Amino acid sequence: MELNLQGKVIIVTGGASGIGEAIVREAAKEGAIPVIVNRSTDRGMQLSNELKNAGHECLYVQADLSKEDQCRRVIEETIQALGKIHVLINNAGINDKISLETGNPEAFMRSLQNNLLHYFALAHYALPYLKQTKGNIINISSKTAVTGQGGSSAYIAAKGAQLSLTREWAVELLPFGIRVNAVLPAEVLTPMYQKWLEEFDDPDQKIKEITRKIPLENRMTTVEEIAYTVLFLASDRASHTTGQYLFPDGGYTHLDRAISNP
Repeated sequence: MELNLQGKVIIVTGGASGIGEAIVREAAKEGAIPVIVNRSTDRGMQLSNELKNAGHECLYVQADLSKEDQCRRVIEETIQALGKIHVLINNAGINDKISLETGNPEAFMRSLQNNLLHYFALAHYALPYLKQTKGNIINISSKTAVTGQGGSSAYIAAKGAQLSLTREWAVELLPFGIRVNAVLPAEVLTPMYQKWLEEFDDPDQKIKEITRKIPLENRMTTVEEIAYTVLFLASDRASHTTGQYLFPDGGYTHLDRAISNP
């Protein structure tokens, strides 16, 4: 299926690693122009140079998205360099494990600043340009927003808010033909996930415990599979899809665990 993404400017936050990197790479393969937004200059420049050397057009913007003025600058630099915005993919974030018991209100608010503010700020500053292109917004949330996780109150609060904003913006932006959807990854073997696994005495055994509970093929979801779902939503092939939550997770969130291999 042709996604018709050629020449489309697609902003991807956290775009130099994990799920964000996969989205950037697949967008470039589709002929889109990914804007890689990342805090780490080294990773961002490395990916940007790699794509350019392979003949793809892209833009790298270094930014600390916990700061509102840098969110505004991301949009300004994108417009200065490329002149338009077709898709905003809010993806950047980190599970800082601020829990109800061991955290405190100050840490909770700081976590929201890191994980939620930029979803709103980037959408706010990109909105005039998305109106011009009848573009769309995709919020990357997490299955933990609907299941809970334990020990991650602030992160889960941000992820749940991202889902609520998805529905709110889908309603608010109907008059402009701007679609807004969310994708909720579950068990995806990103570098951040791998780091979490290494906290266990036997990471290999831990991943076996997890994958045997994933109904479809008893395996992790790949970053590419998340990217394919995101880019379908970004494309005009999903032209009548808005306000939706998609779970590319092998049935992990919703199917009865009893059907998985013991």
